[in-house]
Amino acid sequence: MLRHSAAAVVLSLALAGTAYAQTSVPPNQVSAFHDTSMLKPPAGAKVAILEWEDLECPACGHAFPIVHSAAAHYHIPIVERDFPLQMHIWSKKAALYARYMHDKISPDFALEYRREVFASQFRISSMDDLESFTRTYMQKGGKQLPFVVDPDGKLQKEIDADFNLGVQLNITETPTIIVATAHHWIQVKDVSQLYTAIDQANALAAKEGPATPAKAPVARKK
Repeated sequence: MLRHSAAAVVLSLALAGTAYAQTSVPPNQVSAFHDTSMLKPPAGAKVAILEWEDLECPACGHAFPIVHSAAAHYHIPIVERDFPLQMHIWSKKAALYARYMHDKISPDFALEYRREVFASQFRISSMDDLESFTRTYMQKGGKQLPFVVDPDGKLQKEIDADFNLGVQLNITETPTIIVATAHHWIQVKDVSQLYTAIDQANALAAKEGPATPAKAPVARKK
């Protein structure tokens, strides 16, 4: 995986100047975003990965292990947001199941569910397939899927909040991956260059003051 040297990063920052507040890897591929005020790390973090994902999206499945490996390598948080695309028939329900597991069982249990859903997309072609897959996953963990997962609609509101933030940003594809610092953000258009983006963000963060976190719904963080 290509990595920038510290000298190359410093040189690129000097050449980019203030325009580097928004950039991409590869260069010059920034999407036509609207309200980018939300593109900041959570409180206490200098650098974070922000991601909007769809559990039925093959590209999201490809990105998932890379994103989580990078976050673990650099010891930075991931702020994952659900963005179920209208064309996908079961992604919203899968996100609902993942939210239930996160809140009622454990974040790790929910994270592993997402990992297994991504790995098993080719076997899930209907809502019935998803329910069967989810019940099997729960049983393997010694749990049972309740008849009603979200009786008060709280979890669906969280998913809708994530989706609405994506609309506000003007997301047009999944995954949408951003590496953010207090005052800069880098869109990762090619996930194989995620480590490069984090190297650049760390160089930027070293020169910045403390972050003012964006005001947004509570995010799932790792």
